Amino acid sequence: MKELVEQLASHRTLGASAMEQLLQHAAHDADTLNYLRDKAVRTAQKQFGRGVYIRGLIELSSYCHCDCLYCGLRRSNKSAERYRLTHEEVLSCCAEGYLLGFRTFVLQAGEDTTHTDEWLTTLITEMRHRYPEAAITLSLGERNEASYTKLKEAGADRYLLRHEAANEALYTSLHPHGRGLSHRLACAEALQRAGYQVGLGMMIGVKGQTIQHLVEDLKLIENMRPEMVGIGPFIPHPATPLGGEPAGTLPLTLATIAIARLLLPEALIPSTTALATLSPGGRIEGILSGANVVMPNLSPSDVRTKYAIYDNKASWGAEAAEGLTALETELHSIGYHIDYTRGDYYTLP
Repeated sequence: MKELVEQLASHRTLGASAMEQLLQHAAHDADTLNYLRDKAVRTAQKQFGRGVYIRGLIELSSYCHCDCLYCGLRRSNKSAERYRLTHEEVLSCCAEGYLLGFRTFVLQAGEDTTHTDEWLTTLITEMRHRYPEAAITLSLGERNEASYTKLKEAGADRYLLRHEAANEALYTSLHPHGRGLSHRLACAEALQRAGYQVGLGMMIGVKGQTIQHLVEDLKLIENMRPEMVGIGPFIPHPATPLGGEPAGTLPLTLATIAIARLLLPEALIPSTTALATLSPGGRIEGILSGANVVMPNLSPSDVRTKYAIYDNKASWGAEAAEGLTALETELHSIGYHIDYTRGDYYTLP
């Protein structure tokens, strides 16, 4: 397996059958996983040093018109606690985050139909006016190309739109009432045309997913070459159809992150909140697999538990914006530190 890792690291590509073989071994063999992760960490350090970028996450709304089988915000979940932040509440979160040192704000929400282009452009324009040097990232789901263009022109820089599954049958099984994989990928392509730094990504271990499916995901990422890649374990929410399914495993998640890093050395890859929820040391393990971004929660404290995509989401302590001291201590324990710059995508000369 070391030969495959070296081939991937040297050529930034690997055939589908070889990638499948590597993932299979890394998920079950500690020596293979450790070798893969070590190579990914060295690759990330060459690109970014030992700094970890921070993004301030602001969860705008827990309303969503989608009905994805795995998500606690799905419209059919009648037990979900719903809320919407006002412009003033969002700007208050930004003010707090800016004082703490955040230079990227991430606006995330379910697909809430009240978030019209006018509502969002007014907010983004004001954020850009108040914080001209900060990056603004959006994670607002599927919209039309004209909408993406308007939000970009208002001042947004990046857009996270995880593709969720590159296999059409798997995608449809998870989003039976959605608009399909082709529409999802068309949105990603529209975002690229609009000039965003774009993020793709997927869950690891969701029902029906195979190693072959993950290889399809990784080959899609390799081909589309997004600036950001979000990879985290599936974690069940009890009020969803997949609530009784097992969570994704840590080894397979870490192996997938490491392969993504070797495919795209310059990519911005978060060590996700889902990793921290799955395992107490999950975020550190993600960084030690090649991740270089964390996203502490800047949302108002009274709504953090309501934005429940999955069960028991970590949003306090080192996962919270107020916990940067704890995060810094955590990072120092492995020889890393917080990088307070806005952390844009770039390529080495």
